[in-house]
Amino acid sequence: MEPRDEQPEQREIGNRTYLIAPVEPLDVDGVRTVQVGTALFLLAFLGLLPFYGRLQTNETTWLLWMCLTGVGLGLIGQDYCKRRRAARQQADRD
Repeated sequence: MEPRDEQPEQREIGNRTYLIAPVEPLDVDGVRTVQVGTALFLLAFLGLLPFYGRLQTNETTWLLWMCLTGVGLGLIGQDYCKRRRAARQQADRD
């Protein structure tokens, strides 16, 4: 095992000392996150659909429409994230 030449940066905030390691940030574009969220909203919508009568009786049909709205916004967000990823990849090439 060899000792490292680089030592983590130290910052003092108040009476505490924090070590900040030189770690490269992850390349996260958000596409997978939006896809998972959209899929979960879709599953919730489909799971609540058979209980529409009970939701209507309890005046909680907003749950069903909230899930449908989440799916719609997720599809818009997915398109946005894919365009942003493509633009970043294009900028990296240039």
